[in-house]
Amino acid sequence: MSPASKNSFGTRETLQVDGKGYEIFLLSVLEKKGVGHAGKLPFSLRVLLENLLRQEDGRFVHAKDIEALAGWDPNAATQKEISFMPARVLLQDFTGVPCVVDLAAMARGRP
Repeated sequence: MSPASKNSFGTRETLQVDGKGYEIFLLSVLEKKGVGHAGKLPFSLRVLLENLLRQEDGRFVHAKDIEALAGWDPNAATQKEISFMPARVLLQDFTGVPCVVDLAAMARGRP
């Protein structure tokens, strides 16, 4: 289990595959609890929503952040910034070097 996730919505489950357990977060549980409409979100937003569920800690990711993204309305005027903490980033070979150079430049800019 992820120590970071508060699991406020009870979406965390363990998926057993060949005797090994994997932590997953079920978006369908949000809908069953009346939190948004995860099944109708674009796939990319579902990935972001699962990431918020996985990273919910009450400090950087709050239950309100999850509710806001789960109830996303493309026609709404208000925008809310969300946290995104990817576990890994995959790039094509020809884009990898410029990306690493950009990351190094950003790191140097830190105080």
